[in-house]
Amino acid sequence: MAVSWQETRVAVGHGIELGVKFGRHDDQDPNQPVIILLHEALGCIAMWKDIPEQLAELTGHDVLVYERQGYGCSTPISLPRDDDYLVHEGEVWLPRLLEVLDIQRCVLLGHSDGGSIALIGAATLPEKVVGVVTAAAHIYIDDLTTAGIIEAVERYQTTDLPARLAKYHGERTDTIFRAWSETWLRERKAPMDYRPWLPRILCEALIIQGRQDQYGVPEQVTDICEGIGPRAEPLFLESCGHVPQFEAREPFLTAVSQFMQRLNG
Repeated sequence: MAVSWQETRVAVGHGIELGVKFGRHDDQDPNQPVIILLHEALGCIAMWKDIPEQLAELTGHDVLVYERQGYGCSTPISLPRDDDYLVHEGEVWLPRLLEVLDIQRCVLLGHSDGGSIALIGAATLPEKVVGVVTAAAHIYIDDLTTAGIIEAVERYQTTDLPARLAKYHGERTDTIFRAWSETWLRERKAPMDYRPWLPRILCEALIIQGRQDQYGVPEQVTDICEGIGPRAEPLFLESCGHVPQFEAREPFLTAVSQFMQRLNG
């Protein structure tokens, strides 16, 4: 089936608009769940490159990509960011977006920050989320996370990293980088811990991480799976760091496609 793609902005309340890219198949069964992509801490629609198109073609499902507030063409953010901003994304803004777009059934696929939001969203919306896939998600801040962010801050200050990010984020680049690095490195009012949300996830889950992920220990995967229970499947990808969709592209796409087939089966 042919897929038609539309890019627009969607108002979700309180003066906030989110950038979205929606790929719809011709004559799609309305009961089929939509795959929703949630980007990383420094991401946007463009940084998914051709992954949305590939997923639409391989799975036969409609695919929605959206940009959270502050990213891409969405409404800007201001600093400092709240410690629990990921919780707010999963419990408030994701449900509002689904309501506005009238999406009744979905599979959440999130990378890094987006993976954490996907877990919170699946726990918040068990009646709508029929599957969840995470790539390099975090449910707490570990030593590897902190060391990776400190190293990224040094690269931001000493290399061409700002210029490379500016190709996607323009004048928002510094704000977006600080919103990530400063929020994760500062002393928090309470430690990050998303494990209490995990038992509320009732759908099937595929929890992916690269063996060489420089931002998260392997226990992020095993602890997520333990929290969700037998519905969760761990998958470690070899020769892969923090970005499985590009560093282990074929195994990643195959795993997601097989996951969707099992859901459909």
